[in-house]
Amino acid sequence: MSAATVYVPRDASALSIGAGEVATAIAKESSARGIELKLVRNGSRGAFWLEPLVEVVVQTQRIAYGPVTVADVPSLFAADFLNGGAHPLCLGPTDAIPWFATQQRLTFARVGIVDPASVADYVAHGGYQGLRRALSMAPEAIVQGVLDSGLRGRGGAAFPTGIKWKTVLEQKTQQKYITCNADEGDSGTFSDRMLMEGDPLCLVEGMTIAGLAVGATQGYIYLRAEYPHAYRALNTAIAAAYQARYLGSDVLGSGKRFDLEVRLGAGAYVCGEETSMLESLEGKRGEVRVRPPLPAIKGLFGQPTIVNNVMTFASVPIILHQGAEFYKNFGMGRSRGTLPLQLAGNIKRGGLVERAFGVSLRELLYDYGGGSATGRPIRAVQVGGPLGAYIPASQFDVLIDYEALTNIGALLGHGGIVVFDDTVDMARMARYAMEFCAVESCGKCTPCRIGSTRGVEVIDRIVGGVESERNLQLLESLCETMLQGSLCGLGGMTPFPVQSAIKYFREDFRARTPPLKQAG
Repeated sequence: MSAATVYVPRDASALSIGAGEVATAIAKESSARGIELKLVRNGSRGAFWLEPLVEVVVQTQRIAYGPVTVADVPSLFAADFLNGGAHPLCLGPTDAIPWFATQQRLTFARVGIVDPASVADYVAHGGYQGLRRALSMAPEAIVQGVLDSGLRGRGGAAFPTGIKWKTVLEQKTQQKYITCNADEGDSGTFSDRMLMEGDPLCLVEGMTIAGLAVGATQGYIYLRAEYPHAYRALNTAIAAAYQARYLGSDVLGSGKRFDLEVRLGAGAYVCGEETSMLESLEGKRGEVRVRPPLPAIKGLFGQPTIVNNVMTFASVPIILHQGAEFYKNFGMGRSRGTLPLQLAGNIKRGGLVERAFGVSLRELLYDYGGGSATGRPIRAVQVGGPLGAYIPASQFDVLIDYEALTNIGALLGHGGIVVFDDTVDMARMARYAMEFCAVESCGKCTPCRIGSTRGVEVIDRIVGGVESERNLQLLESLCETMLQGSLCGLGGMTPFPVQSAIKYFREDFRARTPPLKQAG
């Protein structure tokens, strides 16, 4: 009889609640019982309320058990869980769990399924088919396929990816670069981390295809320093890709070169902005560059450079493999394909949901999220990170679509959704937005550097009862100045949460004792 295969996540979220200890306990228990098994450390499936989620392969399907603690391990073995035995923690076939069964996983199709360190496992689950097809195509055809798919940048700006690639392709220079912005710093976001830890070769493949498309031979992944698990997973995957000749001087015997390295950031939120990231990659202080020229024309080291985020590159392999029309058939309007959406904050069932554009915010919050963790009414939701607008309950029927959210004064950003129940103080949250900007500003432009500091002071005066109405008007005027005058999105978008808090929750901007202090 062959050894049973057991999957225990090595994702940072699962590790934080004991997955490493559970894996060790399973190995020890099997050894003590004289049972041979194969223990695979996979990525998280994204249902965080079920973590640590342990899966065992029974015949041709995986049976899930969770959330598993170290104390549960002996009883799992006693219940013969290696053969799918009944146990209070048994959730049945993993794919049949409603959270997963109703998703449309394209980018995350392999996350939680494959061994992140194994090229063979990646290939066995459809990996590198896109690269193989790209090697048979002209660069112009690759770019046109990405353009035809309707893929827009998943980092927040939603700029058509194919147009950016076409611009780089058209530049006649000896050296071009592919850079991945993996400096995922928005509150409530974790999809980049999950993919890099759970399916890093998907990112590697996407960046390699981009290199072939525009004639670039060098790529860099700019990773936030706070992601040590992703750093190890990426470097392990890159080394494996080199060994299997999917990277290097002769990619799959094609005679074409693509090299890839991981570079760590230094914890500056502003380096999530593409030109600040390029400055940091060059070894300089992370400050926003004045544009033009665009990075696609003059980017890293003054050369034409593609700058896309993790989810954008990770969407490319399936577009090349299945075709532009396949990908374009998902979504609505100008928002095509799928988006990994992240549920966080005061939510009962937090985690990652990948759906085609067009799902409603209400469906995400209640059908997937199960409402608030406290059981209280959800009062507000912030979509798009710390610079995203606050959406009130009256607008929860809005569809997840770039234009639909823009029409209500919100933004989709990186797809992070942070939930607040009816106990939240929205004046405090507005203050936090200004304070966050003041701390993270690179200091290059006055509206961001000074405006955010003045914003904190004005909000303190409002809630301190000092000429509240006059200072509310001053705050609104300050927001407009930051919106129109800031050099980049940090200062230019900080007004969004403040303006939406004033618009929908004005009653929270009242005098109170004691006055507000730190919001975080």
